Amino acid sequence: MKATRPAIDPARIPLEGFALLNGLCQVVESLSRTIAMGPLTGGLGREVGRNTDGDDQKALDVEADRAFLDALAKCDIRWYASEEQDAVLEVTPGGRYALAIDPLDGSSNIDVNVSIGTIFSVFEANNDPEASFLRPARDQLAAGYFIYGPQTALIVTFGSGVQHYVLDPIDRQFKLANDRLLIPETASEFAINASNYRHWSRPVRAYIDDCLAGADGPRAKNFNMRWVASLVAETHRILSRGGIFLYPADSRPGYDKGRLRTVYECAPIAFLVEQAGGKATTGTDRLLDQTASELHQRTPFVFGSADKVDRITAYHDLPDQEASALFGTRGLFRG
Repeated sequence: MKATRPAIDPARIPLEGFALLNGLCQVVESLSRTIAMGPLTGGLGREVGRNTDGDDQKALDVEADRAFLDALAKCDIRWYASEEQDAVLEVTPGGRYALAIDPLDGSSNIDVNVSIGTIFSVFEANNDPEASFLRPARDQLAAGYFIYGPQTALIVTFGSGVQHYVLDPIDRQFKLANDRLLIPETASEFAINASNYRHWSRPVRAYIDDCLAGADGPRAKNFNMRWVASLVAETHRILSRGGIFLYPADSRPGYDKGRLRTVYECAPIAFLVEQAGGKATTGTDRLLDQTASELHQRTPFVFGSADKVDRITAYHDLPDQEASALFGTRGLFRG
């Protein structure tokens, strides 16, 4: 019988993790075809319910979750924790790994043909299903995301740098495009949902005010603002050309601890960003030092080029009564 060709080029993948990553890639290869069909599939973006946190579930959210769960039975996965599931599911008794996954990130963009993705994180499994995930984020063995856009790509780390793979549209195999992806040190872009300005804390408003002041303000530099409403798309842009992403806590009900989920979104992205030479925080504290107390816990999230993340941390260190103008008089904060 002819051997099945792997879905990913195994050149730089640790042998012990190959079956798991190959299983994920097989699902994504098929899922990318479905996404590319768009409205021809009959409504991938239609609402089909709500998850435990009250977020709308789209048809593709549910379809992707089911596809990943079904594919992992032979991938040494013991525990499966999904943003679309209420609780941890057991896949293979005695399996080595615990997989956390956001099966379809950015699903509000399904119907408008904007890049969406899949985010995943791998821990060593233990006998307690929830405890396998509710541990310091720095305990991750691997993390990554798939992005479905003009190219379908995989960005992944095993703790020794970040690799970039692209799905070849001809032979449908993920092939290595960059074996050492690094965030550029200089950039003039920031990403935040500016419609929430009135709800932000003073440090966040001060930081954005100084960016918006451009060359005439204390930063003495013009900036561009971006906002895609897809964490994977925002991350991919920052990994490609630098910048900073902010999703802070704010004063709205339900947003006082941020909105993105620690286990399924922020921890894996933080692992990737640090491995690519950037930084990731809650706005004040290193994200990889955080430990979620529940599976669907949310957190504020700031990540990107190291100098820019350090700057927003410094804004939080100032007393509340100090205005952003102070940054114009301190040489440390200029440029």
